[in-house]
Amino acid sequence: MAARRPRMKWSVMSQKVQAVIVRAKDAPVETVTIIVPDPGPGEAVVDILTCGVCHTDLHYKLGGIGNEYPYLLGHEATGVVSKIGEGVDNVQVGDRVILNWRAVCGQCRACAKGQAQYCFNTANATQKMTLEDGTELSPALGIGAFAEKTLVAAGQCTKVDEDVDAAAVGLLGCGVMAGIGAAINTGEVKRGESVAVIGCGGVGIAAIAGAQLAGATTIVAVDIDDDKLAMAKNMGATHTVNSKNEDAVEGIKAVTGGFGADVVIEAVGRPETYKQAFYARDLAGRVVLVGVPTPEMKLELPLLDVFGHGGSLKSSWYGDCLPSRDFPMLVEQYKLGRLDLDAFVSERIGINDVEAAFTKMGEGKVLRSVVEL
Repeated sequence: MAARRPRMKWSVMSQKVQAVIVRAKDAPVETVTIIVPDPGPGEAVVDILTCGVCHTDLHYKLGGIGNEYPYLLGHEATGVVSKIGEGVDNVQVGDRVILNWRAVCGQCRACAKGQAQYCFNTANATQKMTLEDGTELSPALGIGAFAEKTLVAAGQCTKVDEDVDAAAVGLLGCGVMAGIGAAINTGEVKRGESVAVIGCGGVGIAAIAGAQLAGATTIVAVDIDDDKLAMAKNMGATHTVNSKNEDAVEGIKAVTGGFGADVVIEAVGRPETYKQAFYARDLAGRVVLVGVPTPEMKLELPLLDVFGHGGSLKSSWYGDCLPSRDFPMLVEQYKLGRLDLDAFVSERIGINDVEAAFTKMGEGKVLRSVVEL
């Protein structure tokens, strides 16, 4: 048996590191010095290697998630555990990890039912990272990984192999996992089924990759951008529909025998596209909503149509993933050449390039910009 690495003991100390924050709604991001405390009980400090620039970070910047500014942005990350607090036994100093925002409690009603992927009481670090003047920071999704180091709950660390590209596998920490999980976990795509994905951004493209991994034989990509549809084809789509030029529902039905798809994944988060997903599925088919709507959006559907179509209407939270189960499995699929995570890395950037990456994201020019530290 291999010897276990020595564990660091908890001490009341801190470190100064560079990080990216946003101070107010829609303000430009700033690179500043922050204070990262040593880990307390149940906590870990992670030296960040890579962090993807995700739409969720942009939502924080624009005020779409909360107003607990200043926010320490970044959450789609890989790193190396550098310190652990008392009672931590799931990771050791030196472990390569992917960070996640679902550190399950093991005790809530979801966990008690054996459905830890829905844990209602996920953990974050108890201590706060701060600016040099003592101002407390709100880490995005409890992580805050646009930083040289970050403090997290140890349960937010999932150990993975070191012999893989950190920038690629780190994307499992949020968007890519959300898409793949929408297909495999929530949609329960089976071998030989047909799948349609509406919206071919990063999450939608990942859903296509997940459908292919699950064995779907007909995969229809729907978007209004031909460049995104071309990327979808490269990631496993067998057919494409440009819904700016043709009706999405009819386009999906045309390549599924006139019946509609077994599973339709809506990766936009709008009432109009959700209706397309609802009517583009086969009788008794499944609709999966993984696109995130805004609070004011409303959906109207004839109740008789809901009854008459049968099947199921599901929402996918973080791809209904369980990081300890799903991350190592998907990293192994990547190593085997069955899941092309490299294709999601559009560019590698520095910590001072996050604002420009948000601009490229808004222009639809990238799947993922990845900060390398």
